[in-house]
Amino acid sequence: MYKTMVTEKKNVFERLRSGEPVNMFEPAYGAAVEEMNRTRTAIFDINQMRPDYIKVHDAFDRLFNEPMHETTNITTPCQIDFANQVKLGKHVFINHSLTLMSAGGVTIDDGVQIGPQATIVTTNHDLKDHNTLLCKHVRIKRNAWLGGRVTVMPGVTIGENAVVAGGALVVKDVPDNAVVAGVPAKVIKMIE
Repeated sequence: MYKTMVTEKKNVFERLRSGEPVNMFEPAYGAAVEEMNRTRTAIFDINQMRPDYIKVHDAFDRLFNEPMHETTNITTPCQIDFANQVKLGKHVFINHSLTLMSAGGVTIDDGVQIGPQATIVTTNHDLKDHNTLLCKHVRIKRNAWLGGRVTVMPGVTIGENAVVAGGALVVKDVPDNAVVAGVPAKVIKMIE
């Protein structure tokens, strides 16, 4: 009974971030559908813009409903499904063709660099009920570097100063100062 009372007080975005099961057909999920549609429409418009840094940066400010730091840059095109679940630090650079499935929340700290065609996933589905989302937050800590075509799966934390080699599939946490590579990614060395 207590769990039900707590769930009723949280909005759908808080529930997604906390990892609570959320059925896509429950009435509360309507707010998530509205945010997904708002984000997808804004991303479509951003991806059609000429690559003018100031105009694109301003469009991302509107997408995230708050100013993106002037030193942060996302190169288009990209795909993001829940902009209100994304937090970006300063001096972040994200190269083209990012796919960000962010319903469970994504935090990208200061100084992070992400190569082209990276994918960050926070969403999974219940094995017995595919209409139920099971999300886990992803965090990429300060000064981490993700190479091209890296995939980061739900619940993963990439440590400070870590390097993820191109093409890696990251399914578990990466320690600070580690270099990981492979499918699935494994530590291949530590940075002194």
